[in-house]
Amino acid sequence: MPTAAVIGGGPAGLMAAEVLVQGGVQVDLYDAMPSVGRKFLLAGVGGMNITHSESFDAFLSRYGAQADSIRPLLEAFPPDALREWIHRVGVETFVGSSGRVFPKEMKAAPLLRAWLHRHREAGVRFHVRHRWLGWADDGALHFAIPQGELSIQADAVVLALGGGSWAKLGSDGAWVPLLVRRGVDIAPLLPSNCGFDVAGGWSEHLRSRFAGQPLKTVALRFSDAAGRVHQRKGELMLSDTGVEGSLVYAVSAPLRDTIAGQGSVKVELDLAPDKTLERVIAEVTHPRGARSLSSHLQSRAGIKGTKMALLREILSAEQLNDSMKLAHAIKSLPLTLSAPRPLDEAISSAGGVRFEALDDTLMLHTLPGVFCAGEMLDWEAPTGGYLLTACLASGRVAGQGALNYLRTHHAATD
Repeated sequence: MPTAAVIGGGPAGLMAAEVLVQGGVQVDLYDAMPSVGRKFLLAGVGGMNITHSESFDAFLSRYGAQADSIRPLLEAFPPDALREWIHRVGVETFVGSSGRVFPKEMKAAPLLRAWLHRHREAGVRFHVRHRWLGWADDGALHFAIPQGELSIQADAVVLALGGGSWAKLGSDGAWVPLLVRRGVDIAPLLPSNCGFDVAGGWSEHLRSRFAGQPLKTVALRFSDAAGRVHQRKGELMLSDTGVEGSLVYAVSAPLRDTIAGQGSVKVELDLAPDKTLERVIAEVTHPRGARSLSSHLQSRAGIKGTKMALLREILSAEQLNDSMKLAHAIKSLPLTLSAPRPLDEAISSAGGVRFEALDDTLMLHTLPGVFCAGEMLDWEAPTGGYLLTACLASGRVAGQGALNYLRTHHAATD
């Protein structure tokens, strides 16, 4: 029986293992952590977002510059097929009001438990606390284990080692130099779906009283280094050092790349996106009598709490007391972002094994019989089910590629 080693127990590795074991291959799955699927479980804590129900073309567009590279993976395992697969595992799904797809129980743990049970029944052998160290001189896979070191041989290998974010859950990017030494072309790992630092930092008052507080229903607008305008509406959160949250995560790639190109990026926040500038001017300039500015803005323009604190943080006393300047600031509050947060804090990472280093089965050109899948490939996407879908799709393609390689290889050597 041909053998395959899958290194990495996240969604991509588990999917590759499933394809291989169903194809009659003896599969051994190795993971450096004490248990598999740790980042997968963390991603499901707030509600397991599996995929999205939008049209295929809209879905594909979320992968930005790498959409053409991701297309064949998603065509091989599109979002609808992913939902059908989850139902076969025994987990029901539903489509939320936003179009996002969730498990009925809203948790990742039941899906992972059912999936691992299927793997074990099919014959997949799991080896935890096995940290991959690369290849030995004889081509064997080399691991560090609690008892020392271990070398094993396999007829095919699927690497699904994750990106570089959340090292404590296993995605530490330690595989990068191992592949570079083998001549694999790798784009630097960068933070994606991350927060950003504000230039100069927040005042102690704002940081101590409002860090962790949301800015609900705001719009963000900025121009990237190429002059393209990005504008989105959603929710932000103030952090100790700047801003984070779904709104900024959705545009983290152009924000990050613009900062890399020009040192910083100026964004404009619309604190009242559902009101026109004319309406805000009318409300702010309305006589307020004996009411405080805070009370006036809360009653007339809906500006309160974190939004009011941010206005006081950024505007001078003269601007706050000038009704026209204040109204314009509510609709276009300038904020300069100076840096993305560190990679290990990011939800996901960009960069990784370039698609040019792989054939269409995700096998490395320089290492026949070695396939790559998941977040260690050079792509990125926003949250909303896009990350998990591409990880699963790439795992399926890599698993099928390894299966076809084994069939061809063993047919040629038998």
